[in-house]
Amino acid sequence: MPLKSTTRHVRIFAAEIENDSFVQSDDKLTLDVDPDNELNWSDEALQKVYRKFDELVEAYDGADLTDYNLRRIGSDLEHFVRSLLQDGVVSYNLNSRVRNYSLGLPRVDADISV
Repeated sequence: MPLKSTTRHVRIFAAEIENDSFVQSDDKLTLDVDPDNELNWSDEALQKVYRKFDELVEAYDGADLTDYNLRRIGSDLEHFVRSLLQDGVVSYNLNSRVRNYSLGLPRVDADISV
């Protein structure tokens, strides 16, 4: 079984996808963002996650691919997703089959007009 890091919204596998199957790899990582569709994503928001992933992976360039390093990347990426939600770049998908608000309660703008 390949190394992997699994958080609520980020799954990273030390593997490639071939014929709809994971094939273990020592030099390729596969990223699955928000597999449960808990959040609403724009293409721009997804690209931000992919760029952050590339940046985090590059920081480990030359280091051994270990469970610890992979989990650190996954954890850092999960925190990045949380920041996107807090900044309003992504939002909760209220039509998702999963609604646990793991990144915090949804923001609701108060109607202050009286």
